[in-house]
Amino acid sequence: MQLVKYSASGNDFVIYHTFVKKDRSELAKLLCHRHEGIGADGLIVLLPHSRYDFEWQFYNADGSEAEMCGNGSRAAAHYAYSYGLASKQMRFLTLAGVIEASVEADVVESQLTKPKILDRKIEENGKRWWLIDTGVPHLVTFVEDLNQFDKNESKRLRNKYNANVNYGIIRDLENVGVRTYERGVEDETLACGTGMAATFLRAFEEGVVNPTVTVVPKSGEELQLRYENEKLFFKGRVKKVFETFKEGIW
Repeated sequence: MQLVKYSASGNDFVIYHTFVKKDRSELAKLLCHRHEGIGADGLIVLLPHSRYDFEWQFYNADGSEAEMCGNGSRAAAHYAYSYGLASKQMRFLTLAGVIEASVEADVVESQLTKPKILDRKIEENGKRWWLIDTGVPHLVTFVEDLNQFDKNESKRLRNKYNANVNYGIIRDLENVGVRTYERGVEDETLACGTGMAATFLRAFEEGVVNPTVTVVPKSGEELQLRYENEKLFFKGRVKKVFETFKEGIW
């Protein structure tokens, strides 16, 4: 089986396509292991679908299946176009709903499922948090310095609310910085697309940024996000890191 490793804004994924839908949680743990496997934040498996260009199975590095992954959606779209599974404009099915994406060279834009603000009044550790669903749940707070990111506190909140945890900083009307602790990886990651989207959405709802912004995660690889007609779009570069072959995977 041909496996392809992709990177999108610092998130990395192992991707392949097949025809059989089954539980691949153990395979995800094996392939995503940083020392004994290929190493990745997640495994993406593309499958045929009668209505859409394809559907996917997305697994976190710990083998848990996730409803959605923003940067993963961009990597999957580029893979699908590159390997003839879809045209430049595509729609595909995730557990969170239908995702629309467009590919232009190494730049991919995805439209996320409609976001939901679940709670605006969470108080934890002297900070005010919002709980926002951008395909998966995210806690979002704002700080004056991203060095205030607290991994231990993030882990506690992740377990309490079963959500990813984001610390954001508003630099100006068009620039936002984010650091994210991701469930399933159980650590800070270099980027999280849905977390960047949730952080941007809170900032927009509070009137402190424009409807189109540049968001920079820990990796430094910026994304352009926009909010239009209650829809979230995000665009940025993806990179195919390498291809490899492994027997016994399907």
